[in-house]
Amino acid sequence: MILSSDYHTHTKYSHGKGTIIENAIVTKQKGLKQIAISDHGFSHPAFGLREKRLDSYVKDCHFATQQTGVKVLVGIESNVTSIDGDVDLKPKLYDKFDIFLAGVHKLILYKPNSVFSFSIPNLTLSTLKVDKFPKSLIVRNTKTIINVVKNNPIDILTHINFCCPVDVLEVAKVCSDYGTYVELNAKKTHISEEQLYQMSKTDVKFVINSDAHTPDRVGEISLVEKLLSNVKIDEDRIANINGKIPVFRFNAFKEGK
Repeated sequence: MILSSDYHTHTKYSHGKGTIIENAIVTKQKGLKQIAISDHGFSHPAFGLREKRLDSYVKDCHFATQQTGVKVLVGIESNVTSIDGDVDLKPKLYDKFDIFLAGVHKLILYKPNSVFSFSIPNLTLSTLKVDKFPKSLIVRNTKTIINVVKNNPIDILTHINFCCPVDVLEVAKVCSDYGTYVELNAKKTHISEEQLYQMSKTDVKFVINSDAHTPDRVGEISLVEKLLSNVKIDEDRIANINGKIPVFRFNAFKEGK
């Protein structure tokens, strides 16, 4: 299994340590075909991409493509902001981006209806590292993520279960229905072997991403390789390995298909 592309990497524009060109150089050195710069969305008060820097962000991605010959996609890891399925990438900015990722993160500026019902309980229980979340919260979390996938043309759902445990089977089903890839994240241990096995019984497709926050970790997927050594998945189900490049939902949405 050889990684073809890495669609989840961060830079100094949000929570990363390196630059866009540095990520692209490592991508070329490791023989990958594509990389996405997917810095954190606008609603994170400390680490989010700032809209006033967006033109510079796009320009730096294009420059990195020209300098390295690697296709550098302008991406974002948008934040979930409400139980209704809202995220912080709005349609008015769609044309700026090539690829649309989304996930749940800590300390986001949530909408008022979701602070006490979603944000605080998930943050509190995650911080306390409790063994089990209340069933009612898992049901609410699952509905939230289903709403996110249904209401937004998301290409990749990042690190499901991180700070927000869900029914992975129901999430995988809706991702399959709407053409959203489920990420196997190589930075965070976010799903169990049993959960991956459950998802593999649906028609969902996966991508493997590094979630690199430093340039040296671009393309680093050893954590996922270990997971896949214990849970056998048909490699045809993984869309960014062995020379393959995924077909993304966001592009089709923007083209009006």
